[in-house]
Amino acid sequence: MPDIPFGFALPGGQPPDPNDPQQMQQFMAQLQQLLATPGSGPVNWDLARQVAASQLAAAGDPAVNVYERHSVEEALRLADLWLEPACDLPSGIKKSVAWNRNEWIYKTLDVWQKLCDPVAGRMVGAMGDLVPPEARAQLGPMQSMVAALGGALFGGQLGQALGSLAAEVLSAGDIGLPLGPAGTAALIPANIKAYGEGLELPEDEVRLYVALREAAHQRLFGHVPWLRGHVLTAVEAYASGITVDREAIEEAMTRVDPMNPESMQAIALEGIFTPEDTPAQKAALARLETALALVEGWVCHVVDSAAGERLPNVVRLGEAFRRRRAAGGPAEQTFVALVGLELRPRRLREAAALWAALTEHRGISGRDALWGHPDLLPSGDDFADPDTYARTQLDLGDLDDFDFGPDTDLGGDKPDQR
Repeated sequence: MPDIPFGFALPGGQPPDPNDPQQMQQFMAQLQQLLATPGSGPVNWDLARQVAASQLAAAGDPAVNVYERHSVEEALRLADLWLEPACDLPSGIKKSVAWNRNEWIYKTLDVWQKLCDPVAGRMVGAMGDLVPPEARAQLGPMQSMVAALGGALFGGQLGQALGSLAAEVLSAGDIGLPLGPAGTAALIPANIKAYGEGLELPEDEVRLYVALREAAHQRLFGHVPWLRGHVLTAVEAYASGITVDREAIEEAMTRVDPMNPESMQAIALEGIFTPEDTPAQKAALARLETALALVEGWVCHVVDSAAGERLPNVVRLGEAFRRRRAAGGPAEQTFVALVGLELRPRRLREAAALWAALTEHRGISGRDALWGHPDLLPSGDDFADPDTYARTQLDLGDLDDFDFGPDTDLGGDKPDQR
């Protein structure tokens, strides 16, 4: 599909033809309407949804049929049963659903807004700073147009990134963040089918493995009440240290000719965000990577333990998913370039080895008890020697010194399997 200028599209998802006066008039009316209603934040999220929907409509977004819906519900039900003896956290699934790609965007957009608005705000602010101070007073209402232009620019390209990501994700928790509604386990059948074809593995086996991962994420985020805020705060802390390359913005804006939509198609935001190489930003990045690795490492270890000998290709599936999460797909890499946020658990294998060592030395209950409080979790330094860390962990009796909060549910009715 051709690039959509600022994400604008005529019916059918196509950009306007500069040689067609009627299409150009329609396009300019869209642009005028957008600049007149800048919205309440730094990103025009209505535009982002429109762009993502247009992109998915052009690429194809198969509706979920009755068979797929039933298959997803059954896979999640079976996955929850398999996880029972493999972890101490009870089921976190209140609702099992099958989404198409558009539904994934719609249901996760609130969390994306929380993650992206702070970064976008700095970009829009940098665009305003390009105007000399002595000229700002004379601009008056035009200042709001600059903000609207930035919000449209960011919303359009973010919509394209989310549309691409929606074509790759396999479930609500696929990228390790609690993006969907709490308690809702969701799989995307069309993407699971395509991914299974790429692996040359049976679709039902891939679906069940994805269901195991989704159900494990739901247990973790559903019964460790502080974890959602801990992970999202780590992302926000890292994002707060990302700086904007003003020269890149200035260079991009010099290519904009409002009367020439083709000039808008040439604008790309990739590369305008650069992480600050400061101790504070390095520490924020380390916290984020550790948080993502601990979540993903626990999920990988628990899922592979639960699948055991039940899935014929569990080893191959486990390795494929570890590579997929550690490397990130093309759409995820585009998102990184656009927003500046890396959501890959770089130390996934080390974290999985650490949780395996804890299971061996402390048992399932002792391992999962560490989720009772953030101060109990391993640090990045502990990844280096999992066995030593596991052997020197607190006895379960020592955990009484920590206030886990009234909502923390770590089970406790399972035997300590060593």
